[in-house]
Order: sequence, then C-alpha cells, then structure tokens
Amino acid sequence: MRHETAGVLAPAKVNLTLHVTGRREDGYHLLDSLVVFCGVGDVIRVAPADRLSLRVTGPMGAGIPVDDSNLVLRAARLLDTGKGAAITLEKHLPMASGIGGGSSDAAATLRALAEMWGVPLPETRATMALGADLPVCMAPGAWRMQGLGEELAPLSGLPMLWMVLVNPGVPVSTPAVFKALGKRDNPPMPALPEFPDAQALADFVARQRNDLEPAARAVAPVIGDVVDAIAATDGCLVARMSGSGATCFGLYTAADIAAVAADRIRAARPEWWAASGPVIG
Repeated sequence: MRHETAGVLAPAKVNLTLHVTGRREDGYHLLDSLVVFCGVGDVIRVAPADRLSLRVTGPMGAGIPVDDSNLVLRAARLLDTGKGAAITLEKHLPMASGIGGGSSDAAATLRALAEMWGVPLPETRATMALGADLPVCMAPGAWRMQGLGEELAPLSGLPMLWMVLVNPGVPVSTPAVFKALGKRDNPPMPALPEFPDAQALADFVARQRNDLEPAARAVAPVIGDVVDAIAATDGCLVARMSGSGATCFGLYTAADIAAVAADRIRAARPEWWAASGPVIG
C-alpha cells in the first residue's frame, strides 16, 4: 500500500518585473527580476517505493510526460540516493505558461524527497543543472533575482497582496520569445524602495518593465487581450505578463476582490484559464 506524504505545493512563480540586462557569449541571458509566488499551483506527493516512478493527475495533467524528460524525475535523480519513490504530480497550472510550473514542480519534489529520505537539499549550483528558475523555486517567497537566476536577494516587508493569473491556453515557446527580442542589454531595476502598502508596490511594478512582453505579444497577440481583460477588472492595481508568457497577472488588495475578478474573466472567456490566490512573500 502507498503511504504518500502530505501534498507539497509547487506554487506559481510570477515575475512582477523582468529586465533583460545582457547576453553572455554562451547565449544565456542575464536578468534582473522581482519574483514572487502565488498560492495556487501544482501538488507533489511522494511515497516510499522500490524504484523511482511518476504518475500525473489533475485537470492539467493531459499530455504531461512521465519519463526522464520531466523535470520531476530529473530532480529526484539529482539527489542521487539510490532510493526509490512513487511520485505523484497533481497538475493544476497550464504548461509552457511563463509561471515556472516545471521548475516549481522540480523544487517541490526535491523538498518532499529530501524530507522523506532524510537527506540534505542540493546546493544552488547543482539545482541550476535543472534550469535557471530552480534556485528561486527552492524557497518560494519574494526575491530580487539576478544573473542567470542564481543571484538571489530576499525582499522583506512585502505588503499583503492577492493576485489573479490568467492564461489564454496558447503555449508560448521561451526560445521563440528570446529570438524575437529586439534589445538584450537593457537597464537593470533601480535599488528597491520600501513598499509600505500594496499601492506602493503596484506603482513600482508599473514603472518597471517586462522586456519579454513586446516579443511575446508578437509571438502570441492574444497576450494583449489578456492584459487588457485583467486591467479592466474592478480593483486591479497593475496588470502585466509574467516571464515569457502567455500567463498574465493582476495585483489586488483583497482576496474577495481578486476572486471576483477571476470569476468574471472566466465567465467572459471560458476558454481561458484563470485563478486567484495570495502572494507568498
């Protein structure tokens, strides 16, 4: 009989800002981003077993691979214990959506297996082998993320915020977005100010950029419709695309305001995915 651990949340990673500040000779881009997590996401469960295996459930589970092309299994092998585990990924976040779903799944898997097996978590350098978003996903919170993603500075004193996430159901290829990027050496963010309230944070975000958004809109023009739909909801402080798209977000001051906004977007565009939750930070 399987004795699974309690589910470990793999929350959505949201780039409130995303400045592309350079490109290394090896082709990797340098970033400067204000990253938070939203309290909606996938769920990882693990149970002791003779070998490593993965099954995928949940409303977004169709078509998710269960072999080593999935970051969840690659994360499990990164711990290199020789032990087995039956891993269940309950998928709620859309794929290829710019909110770090695969990386967050892998990070949650590492946390769950390290606890079950009683082993330490891998160092940042090792997690980077799974992707640039792994380090920030290992400790969901509020971070300034720089470099390739490995330079992390925690942001303290984040005001209470709620978020609406909306995805139009159009997968957007990150390489295609970077290929369409017009300028790769943009200014970084300034020094982060204090954020006494939600409006102050929203005002700061509105003054910053997501340098990938114009390129992503060229690849998937519906992103503009999504941002406009979020911005038009009552109580939205700021609306923008996250990561390389196509998921977009809006910030709100209260849970009920965000929930109503998500409900209205779902009612108006039932083919879109929409969810609301608290900002983790």
